[in-house]
Amino acid sequence: MQIRFSPSMRSINISTSSNGFLDLMKVKVAARHISYRTLFHTVLVLAFLLPFVFILTAVVTLEGVNKCSSFDCLGRRLGPRFLGKGVDDSARLMRGLYTLFDEANSVEIPGGLKFPESFNEFLSEMKHNNYDANTFAVMVKGTMDYMNREVKKARLAEQVNKHFAAIGIPKGLHCLSLRLTDEYSSNARARKQLPPPELLPVLSNNSYYHFIVATDNVLAASVVVNSAVRSSMKSDMIVFHVITDKKTYPAMHSWFALNSISPAIIEVKGVHQFNCLTRENVPVLDAIEHHHHVKNHYHRNHVAGANISDSPRAFASKLQARSPKYISLLNHLRIYLPEMFPSLNKVVFLDDDVVVQRDLTQLWDIDLSGKINGAVETCTGEDTWVMSKRFRTYFNFSHPLIANNLDPDECAWAYGMNVFDLKAWRKTKIRETYHYWMKEVSHRVPILP
Repeated sequence: MQIRFSPSMRSINISTSSNGFLDLMKVKVAARHISYRTLFHTVLVLAFLLPFVFILTAVVTLEGVNKCSSFDCLGRRLGPRFLGKGVDDSARLMRGLYTLFDEANSVEIPGGLKFPESFNEFLSEMKHNNYDANTFAVMVKGTMDYMNREVKKARLAEQVNKHFAAIGIPKGLHCLSLRLTDEYSSNARARKQLPPPELLPVLSNNSYYHFIVATDNVLAASVVVNSAVRSSMKSDMIVFHVITDKKTYPAMHSWFALNSISPAIIEVKGVHQFNCLTRENVPVLDAIEHHHHVKNHYHRNHVAGANISDSPRAFASKLQARSPKYISLLNHLRIYLPEMFPSLNKVVFLDDDVVVQRDLTQLWDIDLSGKINGAVETCTGEDTWVMSKRFRTYFNFSHPLIANNLDPDECAWAYGMNVFDLKAWRKTKIRETYHYWMKEVSHRVPILP
């Protein structure tokens, strides 16, 4: 028996062979038809579901959530809703807030608006004015900007107060100087020669360790000298040269005459007692102290010119750089050390805000290799407040004179402790170069920050 299907699959041919005769049989296959009942039920179901699909699609579109154009994407968004597993409302709310704040970030806040100064005030204003979502986002941005400015102002004010507290003279210290000055005029012990006559040759003996401090602060000088002597393993070989101005000299001399710091040798000398520090030899310093541009730069209201965008550290650095002490003669003395101490070869210069905690006599063993100044760099280190000073901290590089001659990334150095090779210094023209720059400063104060 053989079975054959027609190409159209509508008939089947069956052939059989028996007793030498071939029998053929053709069977027709009837087409399958959908019943009217099935079609009716299908239409009824679609008629029931399509209105709901239309309504849900319209709601999703109006909410701006569905941005898909394909039926597949539409099904993914509508499917969870049919199953009762819609997107979490809190997540949708957060996405909406992100969008609002992102749009508000590009909005320019109008000037003159008054913003709330506390959270309760902000909440009350929101409830009272019934702001819409966009206005709410703008108000949040404006309030945060306002609070940020107020915090910066407070930090700048803190730095200003610290600055004035640091440069001010406490009443007790002022009275101490007056009492010591009175002692100098009435007490012979307070006027005794420092050092004694038999020790005068030591002042120019290079086998001793010579320290220099220049200050008009009696107690500060005492702290520096005492800490250096107490920390030294060779205190009997230490010579301290204390330099002060004419006004403070009686008080400074009285203090060290009445309070011996043996076995160290102490010399107290006033600026007026150095023959090399006359106005003829130092014309630049006299000019800078009296030039009106310089006075305005160092003595005017620094806070009025403060930039609110400055960080507290940058503002503190600017205040420190514009302290009036920088036009004091005592602050410029180090440039004249080779002439002030013509017999000395190497000295250590200390600021009056230093407390010595280690033996510094080992500094004399450092080979400066012909260099003049040995100091600690202040541009690298763990303390980013102190160890972040470069030339840009001290100079205004928008001025062409500075930009053409100095490198803003050049590392600055600490003035608190310097080792000076005076013998090598005398072979240079550093003083002349210094005078040139000081003349430029006195006539072009904007080169300073």
